[in-house]
Amino acid sequence: MRSLLLSTLFVSASVLSGQTTRVLFIGNSYVYTNDLPGKLTQLALSLGDTLVTASSTPGGHTFQQHTTNTTTQQFIDQGDWDFVALQEQSQIPSFPISQVQSDCFPFAAELIDSIRVHSPCAEPVFYMTWGRQNGDAGNCPNWPPVCTYEGMNELLRERYLQMAVDNSASCAPVGMAWKHTRDQQPTIALYSADESHPALAGTYLTACTFYATLFRQSPVGSTYTAGLDPATAALLQNIAASTVLDSLSTWNIGVNDPDASFTSTSAGAVVSFTPGTAAGTHTWFFGDGSSDNSTVTSHTYGQSGVYDVMHILTDVCGRVDTVITPVNVVISSVPETGSSEMSIAFGRPNMVRDILSFTPDRSGRFDVWNLSGQQFVSEPLGMVQTYQRWCDLPANTVLFWRFTGEDGVIDSGRLLAP
Repeated sequence: MRSLLLSTLFVSASVLSGQTTRVLFIGNSYVYTNDLPGKLTQLALSLGDTLVTASSTPGGHTFQQHTTNTTTQQFIDQGDWDFVALQEQSQIPSFPISQVQSDCFPFAAELIDSIRVHSPCAEPVFYMTWGRQNGDAGNCPNWPPVCTYEGMNELLRERYLQMAVDNSASCAPVGMAWKHTRDQQPTIALYSADESHPALAGTYLTACTFYATLFRQSPVGSTYTAGLDPATAALLQNIAASTVLDSLSTWNIGVNDPDASFTSTSAGAVVSFTPGTAAGTHTWFFGDGSSDNSTVTSHTYGQSGVYDVMHILTDVCGRVDTVITPVNVVISSVPETGSSEMSIAFGRPNMVRDILSFTPDRSGRFDVWNLSGQQFVSEPLGMVQTYQRWCDLPANTVLFWRFTGEDGVIDSGRLLAP
């Protein structure tokens, strides 16, 4: 059965274009050099989005130091962040894995745990940094993989993605955007003279990559160039957009999105629907004009056909996902499962109007639909409690009925009005 994923739509203030988005940066000089938060703010504003940012970025600070940094903790405790960007000291993630596992990973997890306590709906975003222009000369003698840019950059990519996956967080693939720029536009100077920190173009590329990561929208077309010539800015916008938006799942972007996918089981006219995720608010549209707001639900269709069933899931953070799946309904397969101890029949005692009578053998709910799917009976009944209703129906009207017992057993079938 094919399914159509309409989109994973965030309707919270953190993602909708034109709304105010609150972003906290936790890092060091790779954030404050050239004022990355300010440039991201101006870039977003030029595209119609408003950012409010804050930063805790002491020079050279590590994740471990941030776990005890008063300013960092005050910002985290403040809460109400939409995104929190996390940048480790520029070399540590490229060190031998045993050292990263002891000096980096536990403190990244500690920061994220604290963020989620104070901002439960915040999206943590790891800021994947870049390899030094010609490798890490200082650590090269003892750790050869970082002797080259390529080796250091690949380790940073691997370790930042590992942190994102381990902590159900996103990753802003800045380091890969830098690599693509080096490969495609080698004349653009991304590095400052120390071969480590970003030059203006490097910070602008980083801001474009963050914009695409946070908003899942392209920065292409922004009129804000941060002082770069427009042609260079346009090249960097395009590289950032393609790096992020062509590979969202690679960067774990969307890992915390709600998922409105569901399964369905058919028993003739009766189709049951079960969402993949129970948490949140559910809205169902059954494709025949009927709807429901239950988590797990079922619906009885009045006639055979293929119905596009829409399920809308809204999570506790206000993020929305919508999925449409076609469901094939074959009415002829409605089972005749009525108990021999239950009586259901039409009569015409006054020769003018029909009367529908039903007597169950146990307590439950009695439902009746016509061919168009219109429900005109839905009654809770006690055991051996007779239900009667006068009906004005054309001759040979087909009705579908279902009795759902409190014991969970369902009886169903068809009726023909006299």
